[in-house]
Amino acid sequence: MIKYILKCKNKHEFESWFLNSIEFEKLKKKKLIKCIYCKSQNIEKSIMSPKIVGSSKKELENLSSNKEFIKVKKDLIKIRKFVEKNFEYVGERFPQEVRNVYYDKRKNNNIYGTASNKEREELKDEGIELTSVPWIKDKEN
Repeated sequence: MIKYILKCKNKHEFESWFLNSIEFEKLKKKKLIKCIYCKSQNIEKSIMSPKIVGSSKKELENLSSNKEFIKVKKDLIKIRKFVEKNFEYVGERFPQEVRNVYYDKRKNNNIYGTASNKEREELKDEGIELTSVPWIKDKEN
């Protein structure tokens, strides 16, 4: 995931998260990104400096104590627990299993697993939409 500061033609600035820079460009091209203030679809990425986390103990402690980081981490852990409890793990068979669900060969559509970038693109080309969730451990990272 990547966070961009966006700016519309009216110079309103706002933040938004995207899967990656390619996803931002796709959504922009399809005019699916709108200014949260004026609804303008003429949006550009604003200049931003990335936050680089070094390996020093102090930097890692500062990141770990950041309230926003802690909340996001807790939310991702809740999502993971929900998925593990309510979905069937199909592992590397995921692309075939999701096709079975999509083409109605399988009734249980609560599945999760892994797919390569190429497999995700192939599924997308077939009209099958997927969601990726950052899979973090329920322990200190």
